[in-house]
Amino acid sequence: MNTAGTDPSSALLADCLAGDEAAIEALVRQYEGGVYRLALSVLNDPIEAREVAQEAFITVLKSLRSYQAGSFKAWLYTIALNLSRSRLRKRKSLERLRNTLTSLLRLDLQQRQTLPEDIVIQNEKERLIWQTLSAMDDKHRLPLILRYYNDLSVTEIAEMLGVPEGTIHSRLHIARERLRVELKKLAGE
Repeated sequence: MNTAGTDPSSALLADCLAGDEAAIEALVRQYEGGVYRLALSVLNDPIEAREVAQEAFITVLKSLRSYQAGSFKAWLYTIALNLSRSRLRKRKSLERLRNTLTSLLRLDLQQRQTLPEDIVIQNEKERLIWQTLSAMDDKHRLPLILRYYNDLSVTEIAEMLGVPEGTIHSRLHIARERLRVELKKLAGE
């Protein structure tokens, strides 16, 4: 059974609270890839992303007693996102975020073995997308990134950002529409 997308059992969490190293290792193994990808997508620095992932798990394990029923993944990702955003604010570098996400897309392109012409076209599309995303405010950009680049549900995003699901739906709609309009302008249509 693949548990990568499911919340851990209450027994696993109880074992983690009791200090069971095997349970802690199982919990970390279940979520480490997603937490790392989230941190990397925000920070564009593999070393910092690893540090944030480690810090997120340390924080979660120290705060496990205060965890209340709900999506464990959303709780963990919220902690990782807040740690990442804190580091990003310290660096004050939106450009780093844009470069990280662009490099993630390029990795995907390289894995698909596309033609050189297709890569040039895709790179131009990515540049236009990131140029448009960079101009958006956080309240519209973050839901797009969390939804489409980190594959989180609207419910998880709402929980992470502390706003109602309807607000996330609205922000996603507005952001997608802005992206569509701006991309048309940038593409000269």
